[in-house]
Amino acid sequence: MTQNQETTRFRVGGMDCASCATKIETAVGRLPGVETVAVSVMAGSLAVTHDGSVPKEAVERQVKALGYSVGPTGDARARQATSQDHAGHDHAGHDHAGHSHDHAGGGQDPAGHSHDHAGGGHDPAGHSHLDLGDGPWWRSRKALLTMGCGLALVAAWLIGQAMPAIGHWAFVAAMAVGLVPIARRAFAAALAGMPFTIETLMTIAAVGAVFIGAAEEAAAVVFLFLVGELLEGVAAGRARASIRGLTALVPKNAILEEGGATREVPAGTLQPGVVILVRPGDRIAADGEVIDGESAVDEAPVTGESVPKRKQAGDAVFAGTINADAVLRVRVTAASEDNTIARVVRLVEEAQESKAPTERFIDRFSRYYTPAVLVVGALVAVIPPLFLGGDWSEWIYKGLAVLLIGCPCALVISTPAAIAAGLATGARRGLLMKGGAVLEGLRNVTTVALDKTGTLTEGKPVVTDIVGFGVAESEVLSLAAAIETGSSHPLALAILARAKAEAVPVPSASEAKAVAGKGVVGNVGGRAVFLASPKAAEEASALTAEQISAITGFNDEGKTVSVLLVDGRPVGLLAIRDEPRADAAAGLKALADAGIAAVMLTGDNERTARAIGGKLGIEVRAGLMPEDKQRIVRELQQQGQVVAKVGDGINDAPALAAADIGIAMGGGTDVALETADAAVLHGRVADIASMIDLSGRVMRNIAQNIVIALGLKAVFLVTTIAGITGLWPAILADTGATVLVTLNALRLLALRSP
Repeated sequence: MTQNQETTRFRVGGMDCASCATKIETAVGRLPGVETVAVSVMAGSLAVTHDGSVPKEAVERQVKALGYSVGPTGDARARQATSQDHAGHDHAGHDHAGHSHDHAGGGQDPAGHSHDHAGGGHDPAGHSHLDLGDGPWWRSRKALLTMGCGLALVAAWLIGQAMPAIGHWAFVAAMAVGLVPIARRAFAAALAGMPFTIETLMTIAAVGAVFIGAAEEAAAVVFLFLVGELLEGVAAGRARASIRGLTALVPKNAILEEGGATREVPAGTLQPGVVILVRPGDRIAADGEVIDGESAVDEAPVTGESVPKRKQAGDAVFAGTINADAVLRVRVTAASEDNTIARVVRLVEEAQESKAPTERFIDRFSRYYTPAVLVVGALVAVIPPLFLGGDWSEWIYKGLAVLLIGCPCALVISTPAAIAAGLATGARRGLLMKGGAVLEGLRNVTTVALDKTGTLTEGKPVVTDIVGFGVAESEVLSLAAAIETGSSHPLALAILARAKAEAVPVPSASEAKAVAGKGVVGNVGGRAVFLASPKAAEEASALTAEQISAITGFNDEGKTVSVLLVDGRPVGLLAIRDEPRADAAAGLKALADAGIAAVMLTGDNERTARAIGGKLGIEVRAGLMPEDKQRIVRELQQQGQVVAKVGDGINDAPALAAADIGIAMGGGTDVALETADAAVLHGRVADIASMIDLSGRVMRNIAQNIVIALGLKAVFLVTTIAGITGLWPAILADTGATVLVTLNALRLLALRSP
């Protein structure tokens, strides 16, 4: 952005599909001084980059003229409005990555968003000017307009039965109830540079029907159009609500511990470093690390895991998860705008602005499609009477029906509806994809390259084996833990964790200290204890052939070995290794079953990497620098492979950027998450295969939607030309197809983790 440019953000209500966003982008983009316009349907937001000469009022006028509600975001009014929504807090009042995301906005209830193609409202243009708050769908202006038009249609029929002479005019009046807002929207769109909209087709068809004496059908067509649009809004609202529902998981308040006292504070004010108390049954108010207490935490709302996880000191917890059975003290590690749920919502909202290749093609196609429909309708109405002796009234009627059949709504929404549902479904399962292009591209992946540490493995060492030489294994662990108490070294933490897990007594040690390059020494109960590296142990005491053989065996398995000496005599061994994730083998098998190759790319040493790779059955490339990983990814691409790179660290960033699809593991660094195209939020290897499977399902759904949209149109076009069907079935061919396409896309929301 140049120095004299600024970006103004708005909340927009009434958007339900890509065509809504296109209208707003086009209309606002025509204002003098506007550089770029970004509309997010899912977020209900509008960002206008301009040269500073564009007043907010001018933008709002353009949006309102199209029949959408609009208001400022990021100020007190937006925050106040959001704080009153059913989610209970402004997860989006913060400016994330330069976007003001306000899910509570949009002026829509969870189910009844007013697409409002038919408008109907009280603003100067006569269009729907919705509130920015929430409410039941049947109280939305679009629903009220639809019901009003329906009642007018019933009244017209009754009048026609009682007074046939004025029945025609009664139906004209009933039609006008719904058509006037539609016509005004069509006129506003034409002034904004979009003369070929669905409102234009509807207006021409309905007015034309009146002129040829089909007022009853014209009124019915307008009512059916409104019903179809209302159903579309209800269905589309489910996709938006599925993401917005995530924000309701985070409680409004938290119990802050400060200076030995506690007080209740808004969860949105928590900052990293503060300590909160989480009582049994409470939802955790922020991402954090347990510093005291042990409890089962139900992570199902966030991760989908059905079994609660035991959490203790040092374990991470997510905002929105439920503490089950004991008080936990948690140190907050992320502010509310950066917690797990906010990050999920933000990524999904931003992803809505990135169109898939198929979606971009449909958008381009629809620009030519609608004018072509007008031309075809005109030809159907004119050519038979002029050149073939056809009846003018009959063929004009058929031409008008063609206009209704040709309405592009179902086709335009076929792709974005499926993409939005797919992104929402993935987000609820912890599978984040930064846009439709990523979601579409995943299905083409042929090779997955995975980092080892933190990706295939847990990323923290654990004690795998304990061997005692003449003493019990528990005593070996007890003495080792005694002299490691207080150390923050990863190997020390592994030993202390194992001691705690097995509940072995840990006596106090004195004079404990680290000896550089050799190990840790101390005094436990009057005995000199030395936890040493194998080399240092051999220097301090002769090891038997059996002991050396055991050490060698563990080393061959990629394990780090420490030898415990008491009073100069070897009494045991502890083998430590960063173990594979519990689902790593199953995740790799799922990839193999899908015909996708996998390779491990790691900077770890060859022996350790091959030990892990052998256990998991994956090809291994070890001892790699970051540039080596990037080079191997490019080599695979040159061989014709479509490569997804999975990693969690800074050293993975170059390869993530080079890959066709970069996937960051959940606990990864900010660099990895920013560089990647997608993220497996909960760090499950099996989720990689799930993400690729979801991509395939979404693309199959899009194909089905396109067949439904075009297939119904083709059938009704033939039957209309043949004189079998008329205006009523014609509008059903459009609104019916739109609803079918949307409902088919929403089937994706029902997908659950395998």
